[in-house]
Order: sequence, then C-alpha cells, then structure tokens
Amino acid sequence: MIREITRSVASGYVALVLLPALTVLFGWLFIQAAQANSAVPAALYLLALVALLICFKGFFMVHPNQAKVLQLFGTYVGSVRQTGLRWANPFYSKEPVSLRVRNFESEVLKVNDSSGNPIDIAAVVVWKVVDSAEAVFEVDDYESFVRIQSEAALRNLATSYPYEAHDEGQVALRSDPQSIAEKLREEVQDRLDKAGVEVIEARISHLAYSQEIASAMLKRQQAAAVVAARRQIVDGAVGMVKMALTELEEQGVVDLDEERKANMVCNLLVVLCGEENAQPVLNTGSLY
Repeated sequence: MIREITRSVASGYVALVLLPALTVLFGWLFIQAAQANSAVPAALYLLALVALLICFKGFFMVHPNQAKVLQLFGTYVGSVRQTGLRWANPFYSKEPVSLRVRNFESEVLKVNDSSGNPIDIAAVVVWKVVDSAEAVFEVDDYESFVRIQSEAALRNLATSYPYEAHDEGQVALRSDPQSIAEKLREEVQDRLDKAGVEVIEARISHLAYSQEIASAMLKRQQAAAVVAARRQIVDGAVGMVKMALTELEEQGVVDLDEERKANMVCNLLVVLCGEENAQPVLNTGSLY
C-alpha cells in the first residue's frame, strides 16, 4: 500500500528570479562565443541554455487545500502541500488532488429493510481526501469509488434494520436517526479507508416506504396512532373514575353499593371515552 510522503520543494519565486537571469547570462555567453568562432564553448553554452529552458517546466502552483502528487517516470516521489508558486524537477509529473471538504447525495435507492418491506432511501455523505497518495494510486477513480461504495454501504445498512421499531428498544431507520447516522458513517468509512478518504458525516436524507406499499403502511400507521390514543384516553378515564369514587367515599357525599358503583363507572367511562359530547339524562326516579 502506498502511503503519502510529504515532500518539500523549492520556492517558485526564487527560481523565477534565478532562471531568467541565468538564461540571459548563458544566452549572452553563447553569442559572445559564436562571434569569437569558439565552437566548443558555444556548444556548451547552447546546451546550458537548452537545459535552462527545460527547467522552466518545473514551475507549478499549489492552491490552498490542495496537494500535488509528484511522479518521476512512474515512480511516486512525494506529495507537495506547500501553497503558492513552487518549483521542482521539470521531469516530475504533477497531479492535483483536492483536499477540500466535499459532499454528495446518493440516488434514491429501492431496497428491502430487515423485515422485508420495500423502502426508498437516500443519504448525504460529507468527505475529504486525507492521503493523496492512496487516493491516486490505490483506486482507479477515487471520486467514483466514494460514490459507489457509499451507496453499497447504504444498501447494506438499510437491509440490517427495520423501517419502524416493532419491539421496545429496537433500533430502527425512522425512529433512531442519530444512531443510524453514526452507524452509516462507520460503514462508509470502513469501505473508504483504502482510498485515503475520511468520512466526516453520513446521514439519511430521504426515507419512505416504496410506492407499492405506501398506502397500506399509512393505514397501518394511522391504526397504530388511533390505538395508542385510545389507550391513553382509557388510562386517563380509569384514573378519573377511580379518583371520583374515592373522593365520594372519603367525603361521605353518598354511600354507593356495588351495583350503583358499577353503574356510575359505566356512565363516567361513556362520557370520558366517547368521541362526541354526551347528552345528559336526568333520572327522577329510583334506580330500582
């Protein structure tokens, strides 16, 4: 595995002064030798002049949050992260690699959750290159690699958890977004370590049942909500009835036998649990 080697190169501003000066000097010496009919010195000055002109190819620019990967005839020699105008061996190839933070949103994928329900899911992944050598040499195209592996990790995560929690304490895609986001980030990072990429954040951006079961699941959610609401109403009504009977008995307002208590409980539950307002009926006679 090829790891990044930080390499220091010469300042381009120094070379920008020296190379033109030397070019002018050797050009003048070549002209003087040619006028003096000195063949050997003139040839040497000409070769030096050609070498200086080749050296001008050694200039390159490094922008902030960028690295230049240097290769000499296919051999990796290091990466330059020093910003500004730089100068290095003119025979080095210099491939730029952005170190900026980047993000992308995956396409909406149709997968089955752990319960077998078809769902539509998408995610946003925030990432950056931390090892320029691995990004260039360990994978063919690191940007495409990040995209494909992130979608593969998202598919694997979606099939490992249910859309909704069916048991108390169960981790689900919809009800545990923070936990799912952290697990997704770890899943993506494990796949991208070899590409020299650090995953800063990975979070689900779209989550829904697939169209073919969305209507049925909506009815199921509505039914569950109605049952939960009814349960809460009944729990509250039972508590209120119990409190009313206890207060009547403790304060001696009325002495009720078991049958009258049952009748009162029935009436109070109807009033408290009914969806519509109850219509009062006055009893002017005896219960018996």
